[in-house]
Amino acid sequence: MVAQNKRIIWMVIGIAALLSIPFIAMQFTDEVNWKLSDFGIMGTALLAIGLSYEFIARKSLKITYRAAFAIGLLGAFLLFWVNAAVGIIGNEGQAANLLYASVFLVGAIGSIISRFKAYGMAVTLLIAAIVTILVPVVALMIWPAPETSWSPGIVQVFMMSGFFSLLFLVSASLFYQSRT
Repeated sequence: MVAQNKRIIWMVIGIAALLSIPFIAMQFTDEVNWKLSDFGIMGTALLAIGLSYEFIARKSLKITYRAAFAIGLLGAFLLFWVNAAVGIIGNEGQAANLLYASVFLVGAIGSIISRFKAYGMAVTLLIAAIVTILVPVVALMIWPAPETSWSPGIVQVFMMSGFFSLLFLVSASLFYQSRT
């Protein structure tokens, strides 16, 4: 129990160290301009991911399951971070980016329904991968390219979504391998 609490303390220290990077950068350049809310959102997201992993690490001793969970969390975190920071479709203010919230809903609902069991998590991450790649398809139907900014470009948006989808597929595969 003491070792687990030490990991949480080190996690909080690590998060504080990570958040100090943009804080220090703000002292030297105008290129980094975080508000207090940005630090709060990023700190909360990092803490939620770290605590989620810690909770699962305590429940499962299987390395494959832990790796699957870590990769799934990494994919979710990166999707959140990129989408919140600069946006995937156009900029972060583009309404089409809100469609990526469906990926998080799939992950949360599927995890709860499956009670974090390996097979259910594999199905959940497979569905999350499919939803991730469908987001730009739906967005393109609702907000066609001439009417809205698809910067850096439609192909690049699909490639970025494909990257996140690939992370979810790797996680799903590892969850499937770890089932008993």
